[in-house]
Amino acid sequence: MKEFYKNLKWYFLILLFMGVMFIWYTIFQEDKENYLMVAFLDVGQGDAIFIEAPNGNQILIDAGPNRKVLEELGKIMPFYDRSINMVIVTHPDNDHIGGLPSVLENYKIDKIIKSDRKSDTPNFQASEKIIEETKIEKILGKRGLKIILDNKKEIYLKILLPDKKSNEWNDNDFSLVTQLIYGKNKFLMTGDISQSIENYLTYIDSDELDSDVLKIGHHGSKTSTSELFIEKVSPEYSIISVEKDNNYGHPHQETLDTLNKFKTKILSTAEEGVIIFKSNGEKLYLK
Repeated sequence: MKEFYKNLKWYFLILLFMGVMFIWYTIFQEDKENYLMVAFLDVGQGDAIFIEAPNGNQILIDAGPNRKVLEELGKIMPFYDRSINMVIVTHPDNDHIGGLPSVLENYKIDKIIKSDRKSDTPNFQASEKIIEETKIEKILGKRGLKIILDNKKEIYLKILLPDKKSNEWNDNDFSLVTQLIYGKNKFLMTGDISQSIENYLTYIDSDELDSDVLKIGHHGSKTSTSELFIEKVSPEYSIISVEKDNNYGHPHQETLDTLNKFKTKILSTAEEGVIIFKSNGEKLYLK
């Protein structure tokens, strides 16, 4: 009889656990079904942006400088989710790909979009090896490429740069520049492009740049964030992905002065931690 009650206790605990998990999963799914989520992860001195569409499709743009990206992904992804549909690599600098080998080792990745720029760094070489071994589909990132995240909700991401004129640019300026669009809401992610490339972008895409949220280039360095560019983008929110008390003095005061001039709300991962936006295509919500 004791054995019976002992087993009954375990059955009850298992059922209770499954019930709690079902409720948690249901709430999580209901939240996903209504909103696009864009999370600027707190990875220190680097970039990592996680996007999830209402249908569950996910994109990770860059992976920060180290394994901290795994900790950040664990905060916003359920523990049972071990796959990401697509990774976009803006450029091969270590503060953008240092955590990529860890992501590739811990998550199933279907596709990776990147430029044809290469690097001799250990993290770049390790990433390339894993991509080849796991047969992840590689797509060349270039202007005109459009990625559908949610066909029903008409959510898509388009690549604005690099284009045919970009071949002579340095690695920072050759960054993949992406714009995420859901109804009335737009997010613009600029990698590490400099002011000259920002201004070039205003020339070729003058009427398309207006966005609610702008990821500020090069972690707030004064080499990025031209007045012309900010005027054209006219962001409600400007996100600076940066480490507190970093060795570069980012964000530079010149950048902050430019942003304040145009009265955009500045949010920094160094101060806020992970910064999460949700959109229903009509309104934008800062969590």
